[in-house]
Amino acid sequence: MPKSFTPASTGVLLALAAYAAYSIADAIVKAVGPSLSVFEIGFFTTLFSVIPALFSKPPAERWRDTFKLQRPTLVAIIALARTASALLITYSFVTIPLAEAYCLVFMIPILTAVLSVFFLGEKVSLDRWALIIVSFLGVLLVVRPGFRDLQLGHLTGFGCAVSAAISVTALRMISSEERRVTLFVLPGLATLAANAIGMAIFGFAAPGWSLLAALLISGVLGGAGYLLQIAAVAKAPVSRVAPMQYSQVIWALLFGALFFAEVPDALGLAGLGVVVAAGLANVLSDGARARLAGRWAEYRARRVNPSADDFKGPGPDPV
Repeated sequence: MPKSFTPASTGVLLALAAYAAYSIADAIVKAVGPSLSVFEIGFFTTLFSVIPALFSKPPAERWRDTFKLQRPTLVAIIALARTASALLITYSFVTIPLAEAYCLVFMIPILTAVLSVFFLGEKVSLDRWALIIVSFLGVLLVVRPGFRDLQLGHLTGFGCAVSAAISVTALRMISSEERRVTLFVLPGLATLAANAIGMAIFGFAAPGWSLLAALLISGVLGGAGYLLQIAAVAKAPVSRVAPMQYSQVIWALLFGALFFAEVPDALGLAGLGVVVAAGLANVLSDGARARLAGRWAEYRARRVNPSADDFKGPGPDPV
């Protein structure tokens, strides 16, 4: 194995694989959309996603502890928000171009930053606000409200971003208190229940074997993507992993052009570029701040407790 193949680079590759798995799963959802209701798609993909995700349970946790809650109100908010985001984005994938759906999903970090100010008391710097505004302008370039007809899928995409941002914010408030099995199982059960109710109200048509196989692949890929994402964060810093999410734009453009005759116009492509550039700048600036803070802390530690090595002259040139 080459020396340059570090744990961090492994984490980046795992993240790319995770988002590729997510993108393929989303494309399958879009493909089966004309044949099945949103509730049927959501029910079966959620059910099948459990297969690989079962392996993510920490050894120290037990399934029977799932309902032993420390913060039941916030856990309920997470479950409801994740259920809503899953239902809403499924409808978006089925009804609007994949690239536009992803563009709206990429508003999650923007909305999370806004919510963190009000509910977590976090401070957002001026450059972060500027990037948030630029990202929003990029979304407007893609969607162009007032210049083209908005579909319900655009509104559900935005609703997905809002719901997911609420879920992420609540999760950050309790992630150190609740068990992972709780945060995995309860939202999944809530999503299954919501889709089952939807099927009971709006009707259920049993999918054929080919559709069932497609839903199985989509669900398993979604669960596998979750495991790959966890492994990626374990190997590499979040600042290296997070930008890989924007690789989904490439997959969306590729799948959209090859299978769904979806080719964005020049303004749409420009908007996607703005959203991706602003998002990358946002994440990379976080990494730069963390590195500077670490180096400053190290410098201060040396100043307070200097070692003999601090007073040595330069050593030999590295070979």
